Amino acid sequence: MSLVELMVAVAAGSLVLTSTVAIFVYGLFSFAGMGNYAILSGQSRKSLDQMSREVREATQVVAYQQTATTKSLSVTNAYTSTLVTYAWDSDTGLLTRTLKDGDEEICLSGCDAWEVTMYQRTPRKNWDFYSTTNLPLCKLINMRWKCSRTILGQKINTENVVTAQIVLRNKP
Repeated sequence: MSLVELMVAVAAGSLVLTSTVAIFVYGLFSFAGMGNYAILSGQSRKSLDQMSREVREATQVVAYQQTATTKSLSVTNAYTSTLVTYAWDSDTGLLTRTLKDGDEEICLSGCDAWEVTMYQRTPRKNWDFYSTTNLPLCKLINMRWKCSRTILGQKINTENVVTAQIVLRNKP
């Protein structure tokens, strides 16, 4: 075997090995991304179920705060004397649920954005609702959030966006 043949064999082997490693690394990133997306989807589904149940059971919205870094929504049920507050902090990326007695739990982690819009009772034509900031008029709440995770320090297309419109069914 000559030196030229050896160099060609090493170059061809290097190309095959480099492409194999690149495909393997890409597969690892894809697998991690799918795992992150599955975790985010499950976490969002669980939080949406819990929020929907509590907001639907509420009789009124008692507090609403919307600033650039923190947002919160408090609903109460006069029949069962429950008060639930959902709060989002942009610095930590946590959406928390706090009960009347002070018990707090994390609903969502890695939450990049949480938007709440309130609408009043009477719809316009085609069932479009009027937005309101007047708490006693609120009958419908639109929530939207976006969560993401990182893979090796980079956000790589592992985000989950959830939108829901919830009607306060027990509102008199």
